[in-house]
Amino acid sequence: GKREKRNGALGRTRTCSPRIRSPILYPVELRTRCVSLVPRRGRQDKGQGAIVVQKDARNVRRPPSHLEFLEKPRDLRFDLPMIHDNLIFLICTPRSGSTLLQRMLGSHSAIHTHPEPHLLTPLYYSGYYETVNKAPYDHINAAQALREFAQELPRGEDDYLDALRAYASTLYERVLHPSGKPLFLDKTPAYGLVAPFVAKLYPRARFIVLTRHPLAITHSVANSFFNGDYAAADAQNPIARHYVPALANFMRDATVPFVHVRYEDLVADPTTQMTRILNHLNLEFEPNVVTYGNQAHITKSFGDPMNVERHKQPVTTSLHAWASDLQARPDALHLAQGLVEDLQDDDLSLWGYPKDALFSAMDSAAPRQTHQRQNPGYRLKRSVLLGLRKNIHQNRLGSALKKVRYYCDVLLRE
Repeated sequence: GKREKRNGALGRTRTCSPRIRSPILYPVELRTRCVSLVPRRGRQDKGQGAIVVQKDARNVRRPPSHLEFLEKPRDLRFDLPMIHDNLIFLICTPRSGSTLLQRMLGSHSAIHTHPEPHLLTPLYYSGYYETVNKAPYDHINAAQALREFAQELPRGEDDYLDALRAYASTLYERVLHPSGKPLFLDKTPAYGLVAPFVAKLYPRARFIVLTRHPLAITHSVANSFFNGDYAAADAQNPIARHYVPALANFMRDATVPFVHVRYEDLVADPTTQMTRILNHLNLEFEPNVVTYGNQAHITKSFGDPMNVERHKQPVTTSLHAWASDLQARPDALHLAQGLVEDLQDDDLSLWGYPKDALFSAMDSAAPRQTHQRQNPGYRLKRSVLLGLRKNIHQNRLGSALKKVRYYCDVLLRE
């Protein structure tokens, strides 16, 4: 496009063309001249801060737009090129020590983080790639319509990814900017199931893959949320069955560089492992990343609600608690053996836990059943919710709640 300069209080004048990639799109027949009103010192122009679109000596007033945003001094606006290289993704599973690693990384002077933003999973299931099983709208038609719409975009999927990236990057940038740090870490365990999509959306981001012994994960889920019931944990939240192949496939077919760390190695030698991770991020090692408990951290609803607050640095005291628990519970051991049989040898090897050595920790583990730790608030809420959810769509409580929801919808309708 062309650019002109002219003197006067209005500042710079641009000649806009539909060929210019601009946030404001003009019809082909309207080759307008967009004048951004940047006031000079001591002058109060009428309509200051608006954009005037001039055509045939007629002025059409528009609200402040992206063009005026461009004119603001750099220190008064967020950087318009959306962050891409500034992102770190921790690809992991629930109950794998990810909150520990997040806090260790968040203790670095260059890294800002927030507990599990969950920004990208909904984008993956918005219809273009996958869709949800149930929604308050016709999600099947919406998915088909979105795919057909994307086919009309000049660059197809690339344009669609640009739009998704603009949405997510805006939010990442706005939460990162006040921290004054250059890097943002997103630790959302659900990304482990859609990791290839995350890599496609942000191919220049930096990736860390965290794995933990699959039976330690299952043990943690059972004892944290199901009162030690391995069968209920495997039936309602089979994390190992879903995440072991998902993370293995990501590492096997990765299109982005990543660093892989095992939880057991991290807690046994945190200095060495954090040095490896920080080298991958092009950052210098700082002692604070090991003594993470001495730093202030954002605590919200998501993340480990029980264990990470109990220590100021990584510990190995419960490293093989799963082995002792299985030694003391033959029924749980039988279920664990069946779970392992369903997992692929290659996937477990990529995780760092070959199948033939998966139970080796039990050789030296003394039988000791895991006792439920006291955490009255969290455990009470979890137990109440799990109890109330049973047969909620068939019992009287569910019927009553549906009626209450109906009346609330009527009362709150605008």
